[in-house]
Amino acid sequence: MELRHLRYFQAVAEELSYSRAARRLHIAQPALSRAVQEIEHTLGAKLFDRTRNSVRLTPAGRVLLHEAALIFERWDEAMRRVRRTAVGEEGELRLGYIGPPTQPFLGRVLGEYRRRYPLVSIHLEERTPERVWEMVAKGRLSLGLTRPVPMSETLGLRTILLREERLGIVVPPKHKLAGKKSIPWSLLKSEPLIVLARREGAGLHDAMLAGCRAAGFAPKLAHTPSLIGAVLSYVEAGAGVGIVTDSIVTPEHPLRFVPLRPAVTVPLVLVWQEDEDTPPVQRFRELIVNWQRAGKLWSRKG
Repeated sequence: MELRHLRYFQAVAEELSYSRAARRLHIAQPALSRAVQEIEHTLGAKLFDRTRNSVRLTPAGRVLLHEAALIFERWDEAMRRVRRTAVGEEGELRLGYIGPPTQPFLGRVLGEYRRRYPLVSIHLEERTPERVWEMVAKGRLSLGLTRPVPMSETLGLRTILLREERLGIVVPPKHKLAGKKSIPWSLLKSEPLIVLARREGAGLHDAMLAGCRAAGFAPKLAHTPSLIGAVLSYVEAGAGVGIVTDSIVTPEHPLRFVPLRPAVTVPLVLVWQEDEDTPPVQRFRELIVNWQRAGKLWSRKG
């Protein structure tokens, strides 16, 4: 039975007239009669009691009319969902991210995305940079906000550079270096340093090592915790000088960020798999890129 035949039946059942139903459907009345007969033959049930002057639904016809209304209601909703999904207004977005570097903008971007696409289901996973790349590559995440990692080029994923984050030190406000506008790497030669463990952030850790080597010394690592929050806690406790990127410490934070010179940076990228580039992913990417171009990602007013 074709869906259009069911619509033919519905028209006759609602009009209780083959002629009016034919005019409503813009088809010839004999074709309409044949379609109804085919439905009756397929179902093995008489749907109408038809006389010269009247058309009435049989009990089986009344049941089919009720079920047809439900079928078409569900069909219409399915079509609306398909159209919404096709333009990114419905579906699923599974976003992996690294925490502290995305804090200045992620909540605001997600709020705007949810406002624009309230029917898209959003799932968030905070992971290490390496884990974000791995999960995107395996299709377990739709896209990620992360840093490049040693294996990234072999995974064949697409990326957009969002920002090059400058490295600097983070110290308590009374530290001797806290009031500097910038400092050379060489001043860290005798300082106990606190930096994220390489297994948790290879990009940041390797950039720190490169900066120290270029300045002619090997760093004296006091602590290498697994979380940026722990780096800041060690610094607040007076355990040493922290090495972080400029997105970690806001002006309102009790610690002070001082850039290192010459500048050494680590990238923050948006990464996705081309085979998983669904409309919800495309809409999120467009929003991120538009905010980046407008300077809203790191602007608290954005």
